[in-house]
Amino acid sequence: MSHRDREADRMASAQQTLDVLYDMSQLLGTQLDKETLATCIGMIESGVNPEALAAVIQELRREGAAITARQSRGGDDVISQHGSSGVRK
Repeated sequence: MSHRDREADRMASAQQTLDVLYDMSQLLGTQLDKETLATCIGMIESGVNPEALAAVIQELRREGAAITARQSRGGDDVISQHGSSGVRK
């Protein structure tokens, strides 16, 4: 088997694995698209703690929902994390 064939097999296997993990994530209701899921997998393979990554994703979602809620109420001021002054988006 040539190097090119092995590389093609490796890529096909990686795509199949991503497809299976994506299907599982959809069943679990993670709301991750394939690109985000692939990024998370890469981060975990690089040594990122999966539980810490999950916590960060959850916090980002909470923050996003809070911003969306503020915007839907008509307020677009965001409080800076470095002080109490409002920062316009």
